[in-house]
Amino acid sequence: MSDILTFLAEDLFWLLLLTGLVGLVIGSFLNVVIHRLPIMLERQWAQDAYGYFEASQGPPPGEPPASTPYNLIVPRSACPHCNHQISALENIPLLSYLFLRGRCRACGTRISWQYPLVELASAGLSMVVVWYFGLSWEALAALVLTWALLALAVIDLRTTLLPDVITLPILWLGLVLNLSGLFTDATSSLLGAVAGYMSLWLVYQAFRLLTGKEGMGFGDFKLFALLGAWLGWQMLPLIILLSAFTGALVGLTLILLRGRDRNIPLPFGPYLAAAGWIALLWGEDIMQLYLRSAF
Repeated sequence: MSDILTFLAEDLFWLLLLTGLVGLVIGSFLNVVIHRLPIMLERQWAQDAYGYFEASQGPPPGEPPASTPYNLIVPRSACPHCNHQISALENIPLLSYLFLRGRCRACGTRISWQYPLVELASAGLSMVVVWYFGLSWEALAALVLTWALLALAVIDLRTTLLPDVITLPILWLGLVLNLSGLFTDATSSLLGAVAGYMSLWLVYQAFRLLTGKEGMGFGDFKLFALLGAWLGWQMLPLIILLSAFTGALVGLTLILLRGRDRNIPLPFGPYLAAAGWIALLWGEDIMQLYLRSAF
């Protein structure tokens, strides 16, 4: 095993190739998480609400929520249109999509572009992380963060949800890893988590008082806290500036080109996730460049 690790550490090409293949497989799994986790949460919320109503006021009208097993493993993946069960050969990351020409083999319905794009993004981002950090513990931790941010970003785009079941464990992982100073010192990590949450919470409260509307969700606070826990409080200004600028640019573009209603909120999570990932790799360089140009 040590010989293999030594070989990969010395040969960047094979290291990146292996990373890309692993990234494709992880991307395939992330597609399952992205599709199923919101449904799992909705089912759990419906069951909890039904149980609470039943306990307090008796059986509610209508059918009880579905109780059939539904998780990341069960049932097997199937076409949402014809319920054709997807075989192993139809589930090879990226290759199956190309072989099937983007359509279900049974009914011919077009398969969403999300699936190959998430797999490609997972592979590409993973390769960049390993290219930057090399074969190291930092690379392994950064890969876990990258995959979590990718899943959160796509889920937020699809559903405007940032599930705690992903955000909170990754936040705690960042605090634990930085006890040994993996990306920042423990104090900066703890302050980053607190400042990340409280800063957006205060903005949310001020916006609600001034406009009577909710400008963002609590999931955004937790995601910003997650990034603070991993990267330290020093990176929070850069992350919020990058995410706000990108979000404003995308929102303005959608309004001008597509006529999007400006009153319909855009999910902020994807921009936070993208800005946090950039800060993970190049945050120090960007801040040093700014300081040199400013002074």
